[in-house]
Amino acid sequence: MNYHTIPVTAFAQNCSVIWCEATRDAALVDPGGEAEKIIQTLQQLALTPSQILLTHGHLDHVGAAAELAAHYQATIVGPHKLDAFWLEALPTQSRMFGLAECASFTPDLWLEEGDSVQVGEVSLEVLHTPGHTPGHIVFFDRVGRLLVSGDVIFNGGVGRSDFPQGSHAALIASIKEKLLPLGDDVTFLPGHGSLSTLGRERISNPFLQ
Repeated sequence: MNYHTIPVTAFAQNCSVIWCEATRDAALVDPGGEAEKIIQTLQQLALTPSQILLTHGHLDHVGAAAELAAHYQATIVGPHKLDAFWLEALPTQSRMFGLAECASFTPDLWLEEGDSVQVGEVSLEVLHTPGHTPGHIVFFDRVGRLLVSGDVIFNGGVGRSDFPQGSHAALIASIKEKLLPLGDDVTFLPGHGSLSTLGRERISNPFLQ
């Protein structure tokens, strides 16, 4: 699976464009804002996304999802339905962060543990990884050894758990029981910051020691 990261908004959130080289089928993961910047990047890459994949319901990860879905006639897929309350509260989230109002929306499809998403010939496994939010999910390309991890794990850090229905214990359990067993060689694309590997984080991440 190919990928390109587009940092957007003041939150420096990583919107990821992923695509299958063989078919050029593409998906956007977590378009948090700056729709025009994302559209321009997709034009440069000559890609048209058919899906928008969401790891969780926080504004900085979904702020441009509805606008881009309408622009590309793309389906919105994910997160887990336990994050429905976050998507319903998007107008409140917007006001809280002093941003232009983002209307609430409902995904075309909720995802659960064990589901899979197809991007061309690439199959992405869905893992439910609560803690940062109750309905957080990640997308794993087992063949390509690539994980789109949202705000669960970062290069040298882990996601915040002080939001409503967050849980630090659940977050660490998600990392240790769901992510680390995927293998030390797995590269992950985090929701913020630079790439890393699960092996590097297993050894050096201070939150996992």
